[in-house]
Amino acid sequence: MTVYVIAQLKMINPAAYDRYLARFFAVFRNFNGKLLSADDSPMVVEGEWDRDRVVMMSFPDETSFRAWSESPAYVKISRDRKAGADCLVLLVKGFDHRA
Repeated sequence: MTVYVIAQLKMINPAAYDRYLARFFAVFRNFNGKLLSADDSPMVVEGEWDRDRVVMMSFPDETSFRAWSESPAYVKISRDRKAGADCLVLLVKGFDHRA
């Protein structure tokens, strides 16, 4: 079942986050994920939002997501993401349209 990653980021060290971004696609493209959105100015339509960026990705299943997120290459670059931004990351299961 498809899973979606929704990350909400509050920048704390833009230089560190830029280092992460510079290496992100070199790692990401080796896995089965799709980058769906990376928005620095999402429109808040309800409630309050105190973040700077939303990133959405999809993976064919949780196993594929974990292969990426736990890979040595991603763990290495994610240190700069964690140093660069306070992140709230959600893993959301897709809807089975056949049910």
